[in-house]
Amino acid sequence: MGTYLILLGLLSICSLCFSHECAPELIENVDFPGSDITVLHSLDARHCQQLCTEHPSCLFFSFLRHDYTRDNRNFFCYLKSTPSREPNVRTPVQGITSGFSLKNCPSKLEQPCQSQLYQNVDFPGADYKSFFTSSVEECQRVCTQDPHCRFFAFINGVFTAENTRYRCFLKHSWSVPRTPVIKKEIGAVSGFSHKLQMTQYFGTVCQGKLFLNTDIPGHDIDKLPAASAEHCQALCTDKPSCTYFSYNRGDFQCYLKGNPSVMVTSTNVVATSGIPVHFCQMDNSWLQVSHEGVSFQGSDLRSELMCDPDKCQRTCTTDPLCQFYTYFHESYPNPDFRRRCYLKRVITAPAPPKVIKLNNIVSGFSLKNWV
Repeated sequence: MGTYLILLGLLSICSLCFSHECAPELIENVDFPGSDITVLHSLDARHCQQLCTEHPSCLFFSFLRHDYTRDNRNFFCYLKSTPSREPNVRTPVQGITSGFSLKNCPSKLEQPCQSQLYQNVDFPGADYKSFFTSSVEECQRVCTQDPHCRFFAFINGVFTAENTRYRCFLKHSWSVPRTPVIKKEIGAVSGFSHKLQMTQYFGTVCQGKLFLNTDIPGHDIDKLPAASAEHCQALCTDKPSCTYFSYNRGDFQCYLKGNPSVMVTSTNVVATSGIPVHFCQMDNSWLQVSHEGVSFQGSDLRSELMCDPDKCQRTCTTDPLCQFYTYFHESYPNPDFRRRCYLKRVITAPAPPKVIKLNNIVSGFSLKNWV
């Protein structure tokens, strides 16, 4: 009991230093209950910390490790925030690791090397390709060389179902930022960081094909907001199953389509359609374009008063966390927003949709960012 009280006292004394300064350290066997923003799945506490760092609102987190035994929520990553910017409660719990966002740690903002292989762990879902191979090392090597692969799962040679042994599943999550909501708003201007970090596949840069005033009806596999036809093309290039796309500039909707056999077009004055690029790096000049009369809604990291949109764009470009921004001119109807720059981002770190314990499965991440 004495040790318990001492631990709580130390945690309380240290709360200010953790919440307002760089605090990369992980706190083992301590939970930050409540104040949840969202829950994601993660492999370990460092990966959970990376997800917290990239989430625009997350300030701290609690990760339920593989040895958590109170229920079956292993590998759950709870992202959290409070108005005070620190946890309201700190509770000793075996099997939980907690910590803080690295948003205040400029030297630690690069994605960590996730070279570890996770034994008896599966990533269900997000599959786009599978094949048989002799080892998990080869499975990881193929994932690293495949432009779409961000993580994988390998079934080893003693798995219960013999007909799936030695099978490698390549899996995908988004590396291109998806702006959550895009609206037409007089007095607003929006754009992207000119140094936006997306997975680099190839050294060669190439132009994709766009068809102006053209729609490709049907075969929709996803619908996402996009700021331009080029942004929509980048999303299509990122998604393994996308074979072509149509973009409606009237409502900023990007329709990703999947049909490798046929592509039938029709005339549409508000649509631009196109084809993704293959085995080359897409031209990222679309990042240089600012969009007048357009606001990106939500996903705010922070906001600052600034004199003009150019400074807002430069601030976003120099901030390693910022991916896109919206600036409101002096003419904006609501005076509370005038001359304010909103810096924004979404999670683009490799993020499995689910993580579970499963014997004789080995999972891991692509090494393409670190080779």
